[in-house]
Amino acid sequence: MIRFAEMVNPDYDFYQRSGYSKKQLLINQDVASRIVVDMLQDEYYVDFVEFLIEIDSKGHMGRRYAMRGLDDVIDDVINAGYSYDKTTGQFFENQRERITRNWGRLVEGDERQMAVIRLDIVGNSVLVKENKKDLIDKAYGDLRKIVTKAVVSRLGRLWIWEGDGALGAFMLGSYSRMAIFAAVEILNEMFIYNKTGNPLNSEIKLRLAVHTGLLTYSNSDTLCQKTETVRKAITLESKAAVPNSLVISESLALTADMVLLETFSHAKAIGSEKYRIYQLSQKNE
Repeated sequence: MIRFAEMVNPDYDFYQRSGYSKKQLLINQDVASRIVVDMLQDEYYVDFVEFLIEIDSKGHMGRRYAMRGLDDVIDDVINAGYSYDKTTGQFFENQRERITRNWGRLVEGDERQMAVIRLDIVGNSVLVKENKKDLIDKAYGDLRKIVTKAVVSRLGRLWIWEGDGALGAFMLGSYSRMAIFAAVEILNEMFIYNKTGNPLNSEIKLRLAVHTGLLTYSNSDTLCQKTETVRKAITLESKAAVPNSLVISESLALTADMVLLETFSHAKAIGSEKYRIYQLSQKNE
C-alpha cells in the first residue's frame, strides 16, 4: 500500500507523515487508514482509488493483488458526487450535480496529458464598434452557450472566456478525439446560428485550434496560458487558422481516427510546425 501511494504521488513519504520508523512493525489496517487520510488531505484520493482498481484488475509487475472491499470504496466515491467510467477506469464529476474547473480532482501543479481548444472571434473589435452593446451581449452570450455545451458534454472544461476568445481543456476518456469533435460542433453550430439567430449586422466568424500535450494544471488563467501546450494551440490559431476553420497539430493528427482526418486537409506547415485544417465554407485540399 505504501508503494502504491508513492506511485500515485511521488512526493509522498509515509514514514515522515505518520511518524513511524522503518524498523517498526506495522499493522496493515493502521497503514491503510493513514494512507487514506493522507490521500484525502493531499487531494489524491480519487487518483489513488483509480490506481487500486487498475491493480485489482491487472495486477502489478506480474503479481496479483486482491483489493477486498474495493466495491464499497467505489460506491463511496460515487456517492460523494462522482461518476465512474468502466471503459477508461476513471472517475469524473457527476455533471448533473457540479462542474468545476479541475474536474473535482486536480490540484495546483498537477501534470497531465490533455487536449486544449483555443477559440478566437475574428474581427472582434469591428463587431463591437459596429453593433449596439445589447446585441453584442446577446450574440456573445449565445456563442458562449454553444461553446460551453460542446465542451462540457464531452467531459471538457471551459477554462477561460475573454472578450474575443476562449480556452477549453479535455482530460478524461478519449480526450484528444473529444476536443476535435467539440471544435467541429462549435463551427457547425455557429454556421447555423449565423443563418438563423445572429442579431448582429454581420456573421460571427471563428478561428479554432486543437493541440494535445503535457499540461501543468493551475487555478491561474495566466499560468495556464504560459504552458507549452496552450501556447502551441494559441500559435496555431493565430498563425494557421483562417476564418471559420479548425486547425489541429500534426502530432495530434497522427493519433486521430482516419475517418475523422478525411475531413481535414493534407499536412501543411508554418516554418517547422505542421498542421491540418478543417474549413466549413470550402472543400478541404
